[in-house]
Amino acid sequence: MYKKLNAYANTRCSLCIKNDTISNELFDNYGVNRGLRDLSGKGVLTGLTNISKILSFKEENGERIPCDGELWYRGYKVNTLIDNLGATEFGFEKTAYLLLFGELPSAEELKDFWILLGESRTLPTNFTRDVIMKAPSKDIMNTMTRSILTLASYDEHVDSTDLADNIRQCIQLIAEFPMLAMYAYHAYNHYEKNASMYIHRPLPDLSTAENLLRMLRPDSNYTDLEAKVLDVALMLHMEHGGGNNSTFTTRVVTSSGSDTYSSIAAAMSSLKGPKHGGANIKVMEMMEDIRSHVSDVADRDEIAAYLEQIVDGKVFDRKGLIYGMGHAVYSVSDPRERILKSYVEKLAAAKNMSKDLTMYQIIEEEAPRIIAKKRRIYKGVSPNVDFYSGFVYEMLGIPMELYTPLFAVARIVGWSAHRVEELIGAGKIIRPAYKSIMQEKE
Repeated sequence: MYKKLNAYANTRCSLCIKNDTISNELFDNYGVNRGLRDLSGKGVLTGLTNISKILSFKEENGERIPCDGELWYRGYKVNTLIDNLGATEFGFEKTAYLLLFGELPSAEELKDFWILLGESRTLPTNFTRDVIMKAPSKDIMNTMTRSILTLASYDEHVDSTDLADNIRQCIQLIAEFPMLAMYAYHAYNHYEKNASMYIHRPLPDLSTAENLLRMLRPDSNYTDLEAKVLDVALMLHMEHGGGNNSTFTTRVVTSSGSDTYSSIAAAMSSLKGPKHGGANIKVMEMMEDIRSHVSDVADRDEIAAYLEQIVDGKVFDRKGLIYGMGHAVYSVSDPRERILKSYVEKLAAAKNMSKDLTMYQIIEEEAPRIIAKKRRIYKGVSPNVDFYSGFVYEMLGIPMELYTPLFAVARIVGWSAHRVEELIGAGKIIRPAYKSIMQEKE
């Protein structure tokens, strides 16, 4: 039946292209911004939030001037939150509390929240066997989404509109996400790649970052630096202004009155897209391609020449993109990339991967120049957080199948905060308008 359906679909592609193609000229004529963004990358205003803020421009004498990017969580710059952590202190749990409840926790409040998350890192009896280990897939995001929707059937108050029930559901999912990701990967690794399976239970006294590494690795061992770097990466991915695709999806589904599990599952489906959470995978594929075609990864001229071929669409995936460069919002710099880079340097030194870091640094410096020379751009181009995040995961020994799931482990905190804010403040379903250009027929 698959072959018959596929053959039928192939014969109908031309009809869809003929009847569903809308010219760029019509978008311009009607003043419709594709992707809800103008040419400068400024998004169409669709809501208000008190959770986070992004700055990429500053107003000076009535003019928008590009500036170094800033990311704020609940009134605090994210780099300040990270800088204020002690050398051995983890920040994921403290920042999760901040995003969810709007205030930094006291020492006692943080202790209680940490204990609560630890106690919530559990799944229903036989859930791992009956749900996660059934029909494992290389697409861990799909497996996780199935698990999220199945967890709804274990919740007696799944459809509750009570705020406390929804906060409880969000905290439970935040605690369970590391298990859903790691167990899904190990099931795939065992059944599809014929490798050994490891199901390590998380420990309640460990941080989220420590538990992720503990559950991933056969021996459950990790260094303090490895856990610290992963913790910072999670903090940087937890939230991003509210206007990103998956967070907007969360708010759209929440506004319809749907339950927590459905809203988070919808956000997962958005995040897995290569234009969103899957971007760092494209960076890693590009880097591997560069390594295989450049004789010396420390030769600036040779790397620059190959980057020009990438932009010209002659090599790699022939789409003319240098992945990890540019962002829909930031122009001068992505604050997350700058923060992560300092930890990347420490980890590269510890892992004896300084030569690889040199290649990244050359590309970081040469790519904006080449893109500016080759392309008509409306704002600056700088490396985004995806440029280095994949390299971090590679140095931590994290398989590529888990890159986007790790993004989800962090971003569910932001999704949860926005769901709560939407539940409290929303009164209307989010329903944007589309202008019909259909030709009437007799």
